[in-house]
Amino acid sequence: MHIINLDLPPQVAFDEQRLRDHLVAHLNLKSESELFFKLIKRSLDARRKPLVSKLRIAIYESLAEEQQAQSNGLMLTPLSNDNTAKTLVIVGAGPAGLFAALRALSLGIKPIVLERGEDVRSRRRALATLNRQGIVNPESNYCFGEGGAGTYSDGKLYTRSKKRGSIRAILELLVEHGAPENILFEAQPHIGTNRLPKVIQAIREQIKNLGGEVHFNAKVVDFLIEQRKSVRSLKGVILNDGREIEADLGVVLATGHSARDIFVLLANQQIEIEAKPFALGVRVEHPQTLIDQIQYHGQRPVELGSAAYKLVTQVKDRGVFSFCMCPGGIIAPASTAPGEVVVNGWSPYKRNGRFANSGVVVSVDQKDFQPFQEGANDPLAGMRFQASVEKKAFEFGGSQGVTAPAQSLLDFIQRKDRDELPDCSYVPGLKAAPLRSVLPSSVEQRLRQGFKDFGQRLKGYLSPQAIVVGVESRTSSPVRIPRDKESLEHPELKGLFPCGEGAGYAGGIISAALDGFRCVEAAHIKSNCRSDDQWANILIDYTQYKGGIGS
Repeated sequence: MHIINLDLPPQVAFDEQRLRDHLVAHLNLKSESELFFKLIKRSLDARRKPLVSKLRIAIYESLAEEQQAQSNGLMLTPLSNDNTAKTLVIVGAGPAGLFAALRALSLGIKPIVLERGEDVRSRRRALATLNRQGIVNPESNYCFGEGGAGTYSDGKLYTRSKKRGSIRAILELLVEHGAPENILFEAQPHIGTNRLPKVIQAIREQIKNLGGEVHFNAKVVDFLIEQRKSVRSLKGVILNDGREIEADLGVVLATGHSARDIFVLLANQQIEIEAKPFALGVRVEHPQTLIDQIQYHGQRPVELGSAAYKLVTQVKDRGVFSFCMCPGGIIAPASTAPGEVVVNGWSPYKRNGRFANSGVVVSVDQKDFQPFQEGANDPLAGMRFQASVEKKAFEFGGSQGVTAPAQSLLDFIQRKDRDELPDCSYVPGLKAAPLRSVLPSSVEQRLRQGFKDFGQRLKGYLSPQAIVVGVESRTSSPVRIPRDKESLEHPELKGLFPCGEGAGYAGGIISAALDGFRCVEAAHIKSNCRSDDQWANILIDYTQYKGGIGS
């Protein structure tokens, strides 16, 4: 096997037969029957004129060699029927929780997954009610329910987390459960909100078929904590219906970035947590044809999908950047409780909608949280700051359902208050309102300058057809749950493994899934140790090992 890198026109790179023909000629083969290859990476360089696709391709000597190419996937086998498998409670059925369950099964551990929301099919009804009637179900919405926030947020699968483990292993598991195979080689893969539910459902059925448990409408309201001298240990959880679920190996807490009740519970139980910086802003939407013209330097080539963009600038020592850009998508209501307005975005797999939307947000930190502190070092100050902005968005959105406040992009930049709004994909409805009255002044000022900077980079971006909708506030968790760097266990509460976005250790589907792997591996290592010293020594060896899935 050897690797080749090619720069080809999109008309060849995205057409399987034309690519095959090109490779036969490039490799001087007699016929296509001698060609055995696999795409490793395919990306588009839109900066070059004409457009160029960059390909990285593995070439094999024979079909046998191609078929023997090693996989990074997990060996998933059913648990034994003798009920001897140790149990691990996993709170949350988002990417971190579901992939933690798969990793547990591969290690012979029985996962018990507890999800406060509904299964994917039932969740659709709650989302329909939210979009059409503006009624928020606090337990089943765009953030809570099977698959977590990732199920209904476009399904982007790219990450900057290159050192957390095998990204390939996560992608292969997704393909195994129904995701399109091109996610294995596209530079910026995505599944699409319309396809993700079937993938999530297949993963759930796999967990159950192999001997794990998945429970819906199972909200954790308290912890089972054992106190021995100065050591506290987490033995399980208590659910909203009074059930107590005990765990042999501990609890992986993977509740997502919007589980505010869990943050409050941790604080009330005097379990250490801390305020964490996040980002806050708006969602901006343009006609997709406009973004295509800007990015493709004219009309979009037939072979290529809807164009995306990624923008970042610095304004007064803070980052202003695009977030979760959704080509051909819609803006969706992401509120998790009545009396607040939160927006997010998603795209179907084909990304063939009329509009392109993206969060544009500003970094916020402890300085912004200070007015919301209740005592020194208040870990919930950032959460209260976040909630206060969402409440203002509700008030300026008309104080009805999830109607969102909005302005044209140009009016926002120029601080003009007008009732006219460009067309928008947001189904629950918009109300023209001055977003400077909704956003903190430090955020609003930086956003205005940030948009001006973006307009300098993308000619046509500052369009009268563009609209900004408030507020984009759930970019990441406002709280971090601390954990030991090697053991991944909470420093004060033994048996608690904070995990994923809600704990502050991930920022998307892939990084959350990888973190789920790592937390389960850490719990597994601990379960095979007879003493803390032995555990510490094994962890040192483990973190130095580079060949495993979770290394």
